[in-house]
Amino acid sequence: MRVVVAGAHGQVARRVGRLLSGRGDAVVGIVRNADHAADLTADGLEPVVLDLEAASVDEVTGVVSGADAVVFAAGAGPGSGAARKDTVDRAAAVLLADAAERAGVRRYVLVSSMGVDAVADGATPADVDDVFVAYLRAKLAAEQDLLARPGLDTWVLRPGGLTDDAGTGRVTLARRVDRGSVPRDDVAAVLMALLDRPGGGAVLELVAGSTPVDEAVTAVG
Repeated sequence: MRVVVAGAHGQVARRVGRLLSGRGDAVVGIVRNADHAADLTADGLEPVVLDLEAASVDEVTGVVSGADAVVFAAGAGPGSGAARKDTVDRAAAVLLADAAERAGVRRYVLVSSMGVDAVADGATPADVDDVFVAYLRAKLAAEQDLLARPGLDTWVLRPGGLTDDAGTGRVTLARRVDRGSVPRDDVAAVLMALLDRPGGGAVLELVAGSTPVDEAVTAVG
């Protein structure tokens, strides 16, 4: 399988990149910072330096052409303002979707976040700051855009609070789960399993649990 990962130097993205390349998949990693390319090469990925906030759909289409799937794991990151939450967490995810459709790549896995329902229908939660509200709105808008595209088979994964604890290989995965945390290792394992699973069109929430990853993904309706 050939997979293109956007935001490939992120903590979850590097984990999934190593898992995929370790089992023999061809993995292309899109990064904005050229200094990160060497890390991806060491992980067994083919790095592509491309700024998704400035790239054209034609440029991104050229990168994803010939792929079997794409993963959007990019994010504006801590310290960024509300404007970049929109240009990265929403607009870049949409750009990758546009490119995937042009290239005929159906499978798309979007890394989102638990909590985005708090801003559904224009709601504004009172217990978070404006920048985090912008982040949630951007993630929700990206989800809605992708899931409305008949040309894509999209899985949306909403992890809970991310930790650096060692993965257990066991999770709770469903359309709705109670809030909790989950090791980044296990998020990466679920992402890889979703890439292997036919279908799509679902939003899945993920926290630590007791079900083996492969069983949890297989059980998703």
